[in-house]
Amino acid sequence: MKIKKTKKYKGENIDITLYETKLNGTRISQEIVEQGNAVAVLAIDDDDEAILVNEFRYPVGHVLEIPAGNVDKGETPLKCAQRELLEETGYKAKKIERLIRFFPKLGYNTQIIDCYVATELTKISEPNLDEGELITVKKIKFRKLLNMINNGKISGSYTICAALTYELKKRL
Repeated sequence: MKIKKTKKYKGENIDITLYETKLNGTRISQEIVEQGNAVAVLAIDDDDEAILVNEFRYPVGHVLEIPAGNVDKGETPLKCAQRELLEETGYKAKKIERLIRFFPKLGYNTQIIDCYVATELTKISEPNLDEGELITVKKIKFRKLLNMINNGKISGSYTICAALTYELKKRL
C-alpha cells in the first residue's frame, strides 16, 4: 500500500502529518499527530500505598496521576521509567516490571505508552523537577486509587490503565 505523507505542522513535542492512501478502492485521508513514546510508573510501597503526583496539566488544572514522562532519544522505556520515578518522586525501585503497552489515542496519534509497576521502593532524594513542572508527591492506599478511578476523580488514561492492569494481574 502506497502512503503519501505531507507534513502540516512541526512543533517542539508534536508534528502533524497528513497521511493519504487508497484501501480497497476507497481514498483515505487522515491527519495524524506524530509524538514520541512515553512511560508511566505505578509505584506501590510496602504498605500498599501508591506514590502519586499532583501536577498542573493545562487546560484541566491540577490532576492526581502516576509519575510519567517522555522517552528520550536513545533511552529504553525501562530506563525512562526508572528516571521518571526518581525525578518526580525521589523514589528508587528495587523491582520494576512492565504491566502493559497501549496506544492512548489510537487512530490519530502515533504515541505508545509503556506502563510499569515499581515495588520495593526506597526514598533516596527529593524530587528533581524539570523547569515548568508543578508537582507535589502524594501517597494513597491502592484501594482508594481504584475507588477514585471508579468515581471519576482520576481520569488520566495511563493511571487508569496501569492501576486496572495491576489489579487484574493480581487476580489472575
